Amino acid sequence: MAPTFSLSLPLERRLPREATLHRCFLIGVAALEAQKHPLDVVELVRSVLATAGTVEMKASIMEGKSKRCGAVSGLSTVILSYSKCTESGTVFITLSATSTGGIANKRVGRIGVTPVTGAGTYANNLCTVSATGKGEAIIPGTVARDVAALIEYKSLSVKEAATYAIHECVARGNARLVVVSAKGEVAMPFNSI
Repeated sequence: MAPTFSLSLPLERRLPREATLHRCFLIGVAALEAQKHPLDVVELVRSVLATAGTVEMKASIMEGKSKRCGAVSGLSTVILSYSKCTESGTVFITLSATSTGGIANKRVGRIGVTPVTGAGTYANNLCTVSATGKGEAIIPGTVARDVAALIEYKSLSVKEAATYAIHECVARGNARLVVVSAKGEVAMPFNSI
């Protein structure tokens, strides 16, 4: 899970955020250990902060195999690459869920990159991708889908695809990506400050 706040925040503001993210992580781990379906786990972890009384945020979720997607509410960026060993082999389930509070001083009613499937969130059977940053720079390039396409059609590694997309498909200073392969490889490039 990538931090959804600046590490330069004063401690009194940063520590409660870190504690909440850690709590979300522990809830997710406990739910997976209790054999909850991965989709339910993603929704659970994303909604923890909303039920704690915080403001609802723009968000999306996508399941990789069926490519079903939709909007949910939450706060933290969550990507889950889940594998389960069975008698017939290992089954990989990829889910991507992304949410954000948006940019400071945003216009009322502005919808950023997060709920836009293909731009802010994308999942297929190979990987999951969440993008965050300035939507106006990310949406036209459908950056999340581009990463998945580079992995699928060009056979790039997660790191290669994410690095290419963040530096070639989005203007500098505008985006962060979190990419997880079905096998658990992780890349988190950014071109923002």
